[in-house]
Amino acid sequence: MKKLKVFVVAACLMMVGNVAMAQTKIAYISVDQVVYLMPGTSKIDSLLQKYRTDSIQPEYNRLLVNYQFKDSVYRDSTKTPKTVRDEVAKELPSYVYQLQNWQQIEQQATEAKQNELLAPIYKEVYDAIKAVAKEKGYTHVLSRESLIVMPDGDNILPLVAAKLKLKLPPAQPAAGGAPRP
Repeated sequence: MKKLKVFVVAACLMMVGNVAMAQTKIAYISVDQVVYLMPGTSKIDSLLQKYRTDSIQPEYNRLLVNYQFKDSVYRDSTKTPKTVRDEVAKELPSYVYQLQNWQQIEQQATEAKQNELLAPIYKEVYDAIKAVAKEKGYTHVLSRESLIVMPDGDNILPLVAAKLKLKLPPAQPAAGGAPRP
């Protein structure tokens, strides 16, 4: 009798496990590929260039002019009082640091602006991915870039592109000869 109970419990556990596995449906997608296809993405490069020209470059020019002025005030020991020179001496290292690291500062500012401009596009893409996953019964959607092996049938890129009314470019054959969207 005890063996029968163990067998029944084991059978029930196996059925529950099979039901749970049957309910899990996994897909994958390349989010960046969808974002690249979005119509607003093509404008971002020109907006970033305008941002660099209108905001970052004038900031650099202002920084350079201020540094040159402060440096000339500091070096002109005959006309500048010692107290003013001491005050300027405290400010100069900050200017030197910013000028020496300007490329990094510019890159961080540009990346922040790019993220700001891309945020609505990413939101739209993620909303479409969630909608397609719900419609098609996918419980998990993974990033294609994090997968090594994946079945072609579970790539939801074409479904999301259709949801967003995007035209996919023709599939390029992978190194192995099989096309990969």
